[in-house]
Amino acid sequence: MTSPHRQSFADNLRNMPPSPRAQRHPSFTGAPPATVQDLFSLPPSQKMADPRFAGRDWQDILIGELASPSDVKWATMDTTVEEATMTLVKDNPANVVLVRPDDGETNKADVSTFDYNDLNAYLLVVVGLATPDEENVALYDDIASKGQEGVPIPLRSIQSFCRKQSLVTLSSTETLDKAIEVLGGGIHRILVSDDSGSIVGILNQLTLIEFFWSEGVHFPNIERLYPIQLRDLGIASKQVLAVNSDSALAVALTLMYNEGLTSVAIVDNGSNVVGNISSVDVRLLTNAASAPLLQSSCMHFISVILNERGIERGRDPFPVFHVNPYSTLAHTVAKLVATRSHRMWVVDPSSPSPPTPPTASPAPAVVVPGTNSAPQSPAPGASFGSIAASALPGAHLSGRLSGVVSLTDILNLFAKSSGLNPSDPSEQRARRRRSSSSSVRPSIDSGRASSDIRR
Repeated sequence: MTSPHRQSFADNLRNMPPSPRAQRHPSFTGAPPATVQDLFSLPPSQKMADPRFAGRDWQDILIGELASPSDVKWATMDTTVEEATMTLVKDNPANVVLVRPDDGETNKADVSTFDYNDLNAYLLVVVGLATPDEENVALYDDIASKGQEGVPIPLRSIQSFCRKQSLVTLSSTETLDKAIEVLGGGIHRILVSDDSGSIVGILNQLTLIEFFWSEGVHFPNIERLYPIQLRDLGIASKQVLAVNSDSALAVALTLMYNEGLTSVAIVDNGSNVVGNISSVDVRLLTNAASAPLLQSSCMHFISVILNERGIERGRDPFPVFHVNPYSTLAHTVAKLVATRSHRMWVVDPSSPSPPTPPTASPAPAVVVPGTNSAPQSPAPGASFGSIAASALPGAHLSGRLSGVVSLTDILNLFAKSSGLNPSDPSEQRARRRRSSSSSVRPSIDSGRASSDIRR
């Protein structure tokens, strides 16, 4: 009798659970924000804040009051990538799986992580876009072969190309002033431990931003910052990398991996922001039928993302992923909280976009800044129509990309305005770029060159 077909990693994830981004993580007031419009309907000064924090200095609030044990999801080094991915895409507001050596007691120093950046790295290896150094060629080839054949791969086998995040552990009895100095310095998450040293929660940047948004009415030194415009705060960075909407999706994924980014702006031929692709979106590529998306344009993938989220034209009148220099901090934070994003793209007033052909036309090779590898050609027969940027919701509401403001920037501002001394975030950003042991081929040739927008 013929043996049953072994399901591949992608086949097993064909029926993935609903997107965690579609299930909004509850705010501290208990009501999950659905849209930016909902958040603006009640300004910070009028929201029903949590009475637990009334009359308290936020710097004296304990980290344990914000951390939730339900955010802690465990795996071991022997857990397969498929199993860890299933844990990651289920209802997991922290967007991370903690990894310990085995099922026994865990020393905090032995804890590692598996997140969407690691899943992105794994997928790039499996599809052959990763170019290892000489000593790792055999390992990459072995993982690519096993991944394509559906052979289970344990997490320990992919550690060499997973980015090593800086893991900081603080006691649940430490106060928020300690946490904001860490998170405002560019660390994305903190592990929270109890008196025995066991990990009982995760406090990440977004959770802290949500806290200050919901409870700002209690904290005058934070509340006073919300009405100020971004241009006056001076917190938006002018160093921005973007990808052209006609470029292959592989360009965006490799750029995020090489630069240690969690998201990248997608722009049209006039450098107007037309969308956003984040590392969380790679969950849409674990379906066997989705493999050709790597060869499609970024604009096509954005349409897939919007369809998966169930967004219809006109549902949210506010452009979701961008703000302008005249936007207030309140406007910016509201968008970050509503979209659960790590950054907002700063745009100047709209500029005319060069006409876009109805179908993808031949274009020069795409080279991500900082690499010099030759691009690959698309698979024979692969064809994806180019989707005009103007066809997507909010396309006429953006503008020319000129900067970016992140959760790190805002928490750094909150810390400094309160007299604290967070470290320079640029140090962590440089560390993330250095943490990979491999380079990644820049693209599958399917579109115009990526944009390197630096000011």
